[in-house]
Amino acid sequence: MKNNEMSVIEHITELRKRLVIVVVFFFIAIIAGFLLSRPIIVYLQQTDEAKNLTLNSFNLTDPLMVYMQFAFLIAFVITSPVILYQLWSFVSPGLYEKERRVTLSYIPMSLGLFFVGVSFSYFILFPFVVDFMERISNDLEVNQVIGIHEYFTFLLQLTVPFGLLFQLPVVIMFLTRLGIVTPMFLSQVRKYAYFVLLVIAALITPPELTSHLMVSIPLFILYEISIWVSRITYRKAQKLRFEEENAKNETE
Repeated sequence: MKNNEMSVIEHITELRKRLVIVVVFFFIAIIAGFLLSRPIIVYLQQTDEAKNLTLNSFNLTDPLMVYMQFAFLIAFVITSPVILYQLWSFVSPGLYEKERRVTLSYIPMSLGLFFVGVSFSYFILFPFVVDFMERISNDLEVNQVIGIHEYFTFLLQLTVPFGLLFQLPVVIMFLTRLGIVTPMFLSQVRKYAYFVLLVIAALITPPELTSHLMVSIPLFILYEISIWVSRITYRKAQKLRFEEENAKNETE
């Protein structure tokens, strides 16, 4: 059964407490981020995509900026389970007991999909894009002088969004559990969702058809998976609410 309803003041106090926990943990995670940044940056400089390039520092602060980028990204990844758990803790009082257990399992699922998305982008899309850019430079007889800050910024801008986009099925599951979206609604807005995904794909890929399709098609598949997941979640949520209401009526 659901917990007793909270007042607005209690909700604000609870939200503030959750935010403080996340902020404190994030600052602790930044320390770990700085410790882990160097070996990760050195490893990425030795990969096939980077070892043939001469990475330069055009400003005194460029190496520091790269460190900061990776430190904050690592801190975010480390903190993400805490963020998700605090979010779950904030909304869980409005859920039934079985719904709380089910939605809690979304946290490891979300982390797994994030790493799948980043891996897909880094191991499949990123090498293709780098090769494409090098071929254009060779065709134009351009000698590339690449800054280390620009290289890693481009790498992160291409890979991290995929990790976030791969959260779509989990987000849809969660919103369906909360009753905010339904599979019927997702089916109705499919053509608009496809258009938005096409725009997103265009923003994170070079202006080239093959790479655009390499991004767009997986996003379309993700959306269709999300609709399928929403249907299953919706049926289970409806059944669970029916059982909980029956149990509540029997105890009264």
